[in-house]
Amino acid sequence: MEQRKPRTNNGERKSGPRRNGQRRAPRREEKEFEERVVTINRVTKVVKGGRRMRFAALVVIGDKKGRVGFGTGKANEVPDAIRKACENAKRNVIKVPSIHGTIPHEVTGIYGSGRVFIKPASQGTGIIAGGPVRAVVELAGYSDILSKSLGSRTPINMVRATMEGLASLKTVNEVAELRDKKVEEIFG
Repeated sequence: MEQRKPRTNNGERKSGPRRNGQRRAPRREEKEFEERVVTINRVTKVVKGGRRMRFAALVVIGDKKGRVGFGTGKANEVPDAIRKACENAKRNVIKVPSIHGTIPHEVTGIYGSGRVFIKPASQGTGIIAGGPVRAVVELAGYSDILSKSLGSRTPINMVRATMEGLASLKTVNEVAELRDKKVEEIFG
């Protein structure tokens, strides 16, 4: 005897695994980067009919293994702005060096009038950084770091200055290679 498929409310035959209104669980793909929303800003444009509001998002992404990036996005709705910022951040990923969970040497990143001073810390110190800087260094994979924000403290300037500083970091091997010397010669 032929097995009959159950009917829906409008008389059509149902097929497949989704009977009685059950839905298949959406596939969760493993994300390459962890995302952190640093700031969401409501911006307005005054037009003839009144004010047009949009949302600007600043997002930092990283894999906590030395790759970090940031991006900005603007849209009429917050989730769209965050999605755009994440897509933009994936295009701006940089690789940063790490030695025992900290940076190889102290560095000052400058963007506009914002300055971020970042200093290596001994193991067990933790991340001593404020807001936007903390998001960047945590997602870069650092566990011990000291930092100080100077000048403009706008979140976008802080993130850009931090990224600028981290991008300029060089390991001892890289410096030795640039100078055509051995690592021992650099330390004298």
